[in-house]
Amino acid sequence: MSVLPSTISGRPLPQLRPVTQHFERPQLADVSATAYAEVARGLQAMGARPGERVAIGAGSRGIRDLVPVLRATVAACRASGLSPYLVPAMGSHGGGTAEGQRHVLEHLGVNEASVGAPVLSNNEVVQIGETHWGMPIYFDREALQADWILPVNRVKPHTDFTGTHESGLCKMLVIGFANHAGCARVHQETFARFHTVVPTTAAAILEKVPVGFGLAIVENAYDESFIVEAIPRRQLLAREAELLQIAYAHMARLHFEHIDVLIVDMIGKEISGAGMDPNIIGRTAKGILPGYRGPTIARIVVGGLTPTGGGNAIGIGQADFTTESGLGQIDRVSTYVNAIAAGTPESGRLPIALPTLDDAVRAALLTSGIDDWNRAAVVRIANTLQLDKIAVSNALAETVDRCPNLSWR
Repeated sequence: MSVLPSTISGRPLPQLRPVTQHFERPQLADVSATAYAEVARGLQAMGARPGERVAIGAGSRGIRDLVPVLRATVAACRASGLSPYLVPAMGSHGGGTAEGQRHVLEHLGVNEASVGAPVLSNNEVVQIGETHWGMPIYFDREALQADWILPVNRVKPHTDFTGTHESGLCKMLVIGFANHAGCARVHQETFARFHTVVPTTAAAILEKVPVGFGLAIVENAYDESFIVEAIPRRQLLAREAELLQIAYAHMARLHFEHIDVLIVDMIGKEISGAGMDPNIIGRTAKGILPGYRGPTIARIVVGGLTPTGGGNAIGIGQADFTTESGLGQIDRVSTYVNAIAAGTPESGRLPIALPTLDDAVRAALLTSGIDDWNRAAVVRIANTLQLDKIAVSNALAETVDRCPNLSWR
């Protein structure tokens, strides 16, 4: 028996037309060369000596140039006579296990063959201190075996809180290197306090852990690196705050005021920590993202999961509808571990699943309050990270025609 009314099943959907969204596009001519030069500069400034071990932190985000940047980092370390190795710095991702996190990096193309250094994944942590309010601070045991620690991460707006330091090097130090146990403990502080928890805890870690420098990556709206910068330990908090504002200024968005149905083909951890970025859709596990200035969206349909996300369906709870095939892609353990550790079980809740994507869209339209589907504002995107090529219904044609940042293709 179909869950859709017989009058709706098979009803034609609004035709979608391809549209290009235009954004500013600063970018680096040679990411690898820039990364190598920055790391070499950072190593010289921190006074690294030949023979010392360097632990390079790698996260689980979908950073386009992650492999070439890590490869250049390793090469610069070896050229200075150092012994580099990689450690996963991704909190509870990958099911919160050492092997799971190794697999996440493999999915992202990060392994010894691709970057030139071994990946040492160990989920054990050491308590290195506590905050002034009594929160224990944990750090990866494998990383602490090194003489120097180099976090490598993208600086960008976070998906669940706003502050001077959101997603970036400080958060990697506080949560990424804390592994499953530490990640879960930090999230007990709740996102409402993260604007204080992240920078304060990062400052405490920098006083106790031999961080040489942090390698920051900032991407443009096309997911391309335009800043790769080695930030000295003592300048890390101040400079990351500046880079975050630059990242905000170059963030992609949907150039519409209202969308009746947003179709997101795929969600995944490498797309966003929240599966689909609340900075784009406005929704978080706890409600509308504070400060959100994007379009109002009545219904969201998710087609499925990215093939490289390891089955982690975090964020599926923010969708209204999905597909049965999408549900079949979910790794419940990976999803539940992440949702519980992050303190957001709402993000792992399952939306209504329909047999096909078309049926899911029909259900979304039926519940959107639009009788004439030809007048429905429908937008389809691949994911919330790639927003330059989209498709829209004819109801949005006038907006496309008058907006200088939109064009038909």
